[in-house]
Amino acid sequence: MHVATIYNAAADLIERNLAAGRALKTAFIDDHGSYTYADLAGRVSRFANVVRRLGIHPEQRILLCLHDTIDFPTSFLGAIKAGAVPVAVNTQLSAGQFAFMLADSRARAVIVSAPALPAIRQAVAELPRPGPEVIVSGAAAGERSLSELLARAPEAAGTAPTHPDEPCFWLYSSGSTGRPKGTVHIQSSLIHTAELYAIPVLGITESDIVFSAAKLFFAYGLGNALTFPMAVGATAVLSAERPSPPAVSRVLREHRPTIFCGVPTLYNAMLAGDDLPRGEELLLRRCVSAGEPLPPEIGRRWSARIGVDILDGIGSTEMLHIFLSNRPGEVRYGTTGKPIAGYAVKIVDEAGNPVKRGEIGDLFVAGPTSAAFYWNSRERCRTTFLGPWTRTGDKYFEDQDGYYVYCGRSDDMLKVSGMYVSPAEVEAALIAHEDILEAAVIGAPDADGLIKPKAYVVPKPGIAADEALARTLSDHAKSLLAPFKCPRWYEFVDDLPKTATGKIQRFRLREASAKQPAPTRP
Repeated sequence: MHVATIYNAAADLIERNLAAGRALKTAFIDDHGSYTYADLAGRVSRFANVVRRLGIHPEQRILLCLHDTIDFPTSFLGAIKAGAVPVAVNTQLSAGQFAFMLADSRARAVIVSAPALPAIRQAVAELPRPGPEVIVSGAAAGERSLSELLARAPEAAGTAPTHPDEPCFWLYSSGSTGRPKGTVHIQSSLIHTAELYAIPVLGITESDIVFSAAKLFFAYGLGNALTFPMAVGATAVLSAERPSPPAVSRVLREHRPTIFCGVPTLYNAMLAGDDLPRGEELLLRRCVSAGEPLPPEIGRRWSARIGVDILDGIGSTEMLHIFLSNRPGEVRYGTTGKPIAGYAVKIVDEAGNPVKRGEIGDLFVAGPTSAAFYWNSRERCRTTFLGPWTRTGDKYFEDQDGYYVYCGRSDDMLKVSGMYVSPAEVEAALIAHEDILEAAVIGAPDADGLIKPKAYVVPKPGIAADEALARTLSDHAKSLLAPFKCPRWYEFVDDLPKTATGKIQRFRLREASAKQPAPTRP
């Protein structure tokens, strides 16, 4: 009888460091202090015991709505150690989005940072009783405290005997309809991202200090600031602050990381600000970009200013991390580089046939970090996961030197600051305003070539289409949407282009937008 191999991702990431004599080496630094690998091991075991005391069984889900502090790796790895399945979610979502994710995942508990508690409480109130346990990270008077639960839990905890192909954690990814999809990853995927990308491409070692402006609840940030440093015994710097240029520059100066991971919007904002340190003030040896295409000029300006190239790459929630990337010493700005060893990529036409070099087609990827499936979304599984291949939803071509060039999304989805934005979701929020009849949202480049949401709006009859309405709509959108999803520009029109069946033709709006300067932001 075949016996499956026992493998637990949390145990691997922790025990490899203890076994290598790194118990007293700093694993994480957050806004409140530093923590050794021994400290982390104790916290993870304590959280595993908290999970068991709450009556949460293996395979049951725990929603993590956490800022980047030591409580994120504690809860994420502690849940995995106990055999539970952590579900990491964006802390900036609305109560309605949290309610959907809680209901969809059937999470038994929520670990939430105090600033996100009001939205989580509102979301829990919308669920049938009894709802999930709500446990708070950080000060919140009268709430169940994560720190108190950890303090009372034993430090010794057994490891759940999970298997390499067993569900390990989820990340939610938005679909073209705006409904998030629970993307299920298996136990072996985390370490594969380090073995295939971080170690051979970044050349990460235990002497590195890593800082990722992309947060841990994103697939990109999870690899950068948790999996990669723990895989080799490096140190990760965590910051709960919003990654504004001043905040990021402060971290770069104070902690002097050797590896920095950002997104094009941030690199551009830092170059435009007054806070960016000089290259000689820093110890950077690697800079990474993903989440959206890096405009070539931003890469060149950063390289000239800091003295370190940006390695632009592409990954996805479904593939967990980067599978196409530029390499040190081989950077070609304006491309996403070449495939990472261990992954296979292909570009195909609408019939699924490979295209010739130089021809644009749909990008597919195959590799060991592919998600197992989408939870509760059988039809989307069938169209995304095709045998060993995963449909990325991106348009690409391969140039004559083997570099891959991004051409845009295969559908109308936008990617803003490294995060997906569904036009349908933004349009629904705008139409919810009493003065608005119709709305359509597209992606438009700002002055630096970075894509931002642009809204075409049809007011109801009798409503003045003026700057006052634009400001009102802007405030309305901010009350319903995460900041990165809010339109940067509003243009009022009498009607929207539609097909004979009434569907909005967004490509016509994109064509019209390309012929005119961007409207002023309200």
